Amino acid sequence: MSNDQFPQITSPLIREYCEAFSSEQSDALKEIEERSKSTNDPVMVSGPFLGKYLSLISKIVSPKYILEVGTFTGYGALCLSEGLQEGGKVITIEKSKEMMDFSTDIYKKYNVDHKIIQQHGDATELIPQLDFMFDLVFIDAAKRKYIEHFELIFPKLEKGAVVLADNVLWKGKVASVNNDKLGEGLHAFNEFIKNDDRVENIIIPIDDGLNLIRKK
Repeated sequence: MSNDQFPQITSPLIREYCEAFSSEQSDALKEIEERSKSTNDPVMVSGPFLGKYLSLISKIVSPKYILEVGTFTGYGALCLSEGLQEGGKVITIEKSKEMMDFSTDIYKKYNVDHKIIQQHGDATELIPQLDFMFDLVFIDAAKRKYIEHFELIFPKLEKGAVVLADNVLWKGKVASVNNDKLGEGLHAFNEFIKNDDRVENIIIPIDDGLNLIRKK
């Protein structure tokens, strides 16, 4: 994402410095990022800065199974897959049929397609059907359904599992009197997590805000 997207969260100067001294993305991710520019809303792509964070968290957790709610162009799924254990899988859910298989050929080109299982449909319907226990989850869709999605996912989390919820600062609006409907939903989610004694969390002002949650 460009430096001027979220000026209330991180100053452009600090973000530029952080990006300059962070590890670069892979060639596969560069290809997906470039292709994503053809979409109607390329700013929705995680991008190299947040993407590297997702990749490193995945490598630290070393998950067997990862769930992603909201695939979009598949950039985030590929970032998350970089930390999978041998034989591990990313199960990624996307409601838009148009976006399905957007990056499948790139996955195949770089021999990572066997790591990523793409599912089309409504996450609220698909999550209960998943027969996996997850070590890592990335929630990045339907902002006003974050609490509902979290509650559906929780029984499928291993002890100590990590959940990453994106956009939780909503361009700084969640801390402003000028909050909007989506921001109100995200604030409700942040409040819900803060008061949930099943987990511990920290909100990180990276990109549009990330709520990092650990199941106790």
